Amino acid sequence: MEGELNAAGKRFGIVVARFNAFITERLLQSAYDGLVRCAAAKRDIEIVRVPGAFEIPSAARTLVETGKYDAIICLGCLLRGDTAHYDVIVNEVTRGIGQSAQETGVPHAFGVLTCDTLEQAIDRAGLKMGNKGFEAALAAVEMAALKEAISRQPSAISEQQIPRSARNDKSKIKSAKNEPAKNKPAKNKRAKNKRAKKKRT
Repeated sequence: MEGELNAAGKRFGIVVARFNAFITERLLQSAYDGLVRCAAAKRDIEIVRVPGAFEIPSAARTLVETGKYDAIICLGCLLRGDTAHYDVIVNEVTRGIGQSAQETGVPHAFGVLTCDTLEQAIDRAGLKMGNKGFEAALAAVEMAALKEAISRQPSAISEQQIPRSARNDKSKIKSAKNEPAKNKPAKNKRAKNKRAKKKRT
């Protein structure tokens, strides 16, 4: 089973950071184009801008909690500097996006670039390495379709998946309930004997 690249009838939220806008706007344009190419209606695409990558998880979670979206696309760009600030932000953004997806059950596509140099970011925003915004959009469409396909499947616990021994025990319990009691209590037998003696006398 896999999701189809068909976004028709589905709603998508795009959260994009303004920091490093030279890169993130390219990611946004490609992500938007990817959704439209997959038959998403323009009115079903909501774009939310946040100051930086650190704010992406919070905005994504807020969008999900409205219950209006089938998938969220997270776009940003982080460039390594001379301090540990980069590592802290990367870890928090990654953790936050993943946690939002796991706790809400709504697919989140990760389109946040984590690069050492500006040249690496440019390459991944439409130059030599493709465009990660476009790839994130396709991932969001596929996961939204996969979630829908899984939800349409019958219950995972079917009669065929129950072990044979468990099915036999289950049937025995049912038959035992339906069968009349063969052995009656001793009290009933004594009562019958007394009534029979009275009749004889």
